[in-house]
Amino acid sequence: MRGPARIGYVNMKTVEIRISGRVQRVGMRNCVRHIAGTLSIRGDVMNLPDGTVRIRATGDSITLDKFISMLYGCPRALIRDVEVMDIPYTPFLDFAVVRAEEKAD
Repeated sequence: MRGPARIGYVNMKTVEIRISGRVQRVGMRNCVRHIAGTLSIRGDVMNLPDGTVRIRATGDSITLDKFISMLYGCPRALIRDVEVMDIPYTPFLDFAVVRAEEKAD
């Protein structure tokens, strides 16, 4: 399925978020998972070899905006840049921390 999906009356979409800065080895992935759980966002988060963190998140547009703004509150991370791209809708079952060796895609 391409583009946003309609679940009930809410437009659901999936975004990919790339975060750079001091975002690895500071508890960023667990912080992201906690925020996602609080907002009922589904998707995954993983560290990338280039030192960034990649998040794929599915939810409604307003909740995704709130999710992205809350990422800055992760306590030990120093976020330098956040890139957000719409990607094809993906109906994740939950929100998972993916280890690099699991290669989620």
